[in-house]
Amino acid sequence: MKSIFISGAAQKIGKAVALKFLAEGWRVDAHDIAPIEYEHSNLHKGHLDIANADEWESALADFAAVAGGTIDVVDNNAGIIIDGPLAKAKEGDVEKLIAVNVTGVTLGARAAHAYLARTPGAHLVNMASASAVYGQPNIAVYSASKFYVAGLTEALELEWHHDDIRIVDLWPLWAKTTLAQLKAASTRRLGVRITPEQVAEAVWGAVNPGNRWARGKVHHGVLTLDKALYVAKSLAPDRLARLLIKIVAG
Repeated sequence: MKSIFISGAAQKIGKAVALKFLAEGWRVDAHDIAPIEYEHSNLHKGHLDIANADEWESALADFAAVAGGTIDVVDNNAGIIIDGPLAKAKEGDVEKLIAVNVTGVTLGARAAHAYLARTPGAHLVNMASASAVYGQPNIAVYSASKFYVAGLTEALELEWHHDDIRIVDLWPLWAKTTLAQLKAASTRRLGVRITPEQVAEAVWGAVNPGNRWARGKVHHGVLTLDKALYVAKSLAPDRLARLLIKIVAG
């Protein structure tokens, strides 16, 4: 039985990913700082503060023992957001976001390597965002953290190539989660269209590529619009990308 470890799995996207992989017959480990309130015979669950290196080590070791010593996929899903101008950010909010979205994702990748490296064809999945296409105002720290996730994904995709670990990330636009309950202009102009189940399907597709071309893909969108934004950014000069994001999120 294949296995997947998911951080931030208590609700919304993390929960949807867990339920998708359970439905496909996988063994799933759902961890979160909040309680996991769903059940399944193939579900293993526990508490995880992703900014704590020791908790990562303990959680993955515990699941690997249940899963026979290997883990096929680690889904670095957990993340948080702060809304509004950076200059008006509340005391401690910036530090907390960086601890989760940057430090936590990095610690998770580091802790996962030992288990993924002993599993042929293993995957690390990182949750990026379409806000990494070009920095977005009023969610600047969140947007910057997703640039970091994209860069980490690209670097590890090269660094871990000889370990037969495939590293991918997802770049969705706003999904129907608590992260989208904010005042950022892009939520009004683009809408909150993506469901957690659609993101879960994209995670499933990313770790089950249908051909060699799909297997070579690192950054994955969810719907046509976020895929188009990524392509537009890759083709356009910075001035044009800046104008596009200014229209959408300015």
